[in-house]
Amino acid sequence: MVLRGVILGVHVLLALMIIALVLLQRGKGAEAGAGFGSGASGTVFGARGTSTLFSKLTAVFAALFFVTSLSLAYIGSHATVEPTSVLERAAQAAAAAPSKAPPPALTPTPPPATAPAPDAPAPDAPNSTPPPK
Repeated sequence: MVLRGVILGVHVLLALMIIALVLLQRGKGAEAGAGFGSGASGTVFGARGTSTLFSKLTAVFAALFFVTSLSLAYIGSHATVEPTSVLERAAQAAAAAPSKAPPPALTPTPPPATAPAPDAPAPDAPNSTPPPK
């Protein structure tokens, strides 16, 4: 969990640094206005011979950004077994509840079998005594 936070922090910092470096660099067409009138128009959109410090740093930060992206994807795909939030614990408890036996208070119990009273006839035997008159 701590490792994920550290990698995520580095990932966000790298993203901000890439944004800053890209915004600080001059584009290839920055001299286009001056180039068309001075005869140097062939080099306006051509390849750059030398790479600046900003472009080298951008390449390094981009590579590190990809590494942290892949690391976060790997860590995220291998989730921990133990739930981390209350909602995840409740979902895990709800999923595990049907496999458990219900609590004893909720199970229906048959009524207790009582012996018939001595003067009452057995429920299976026919009434052998005549009714009183």
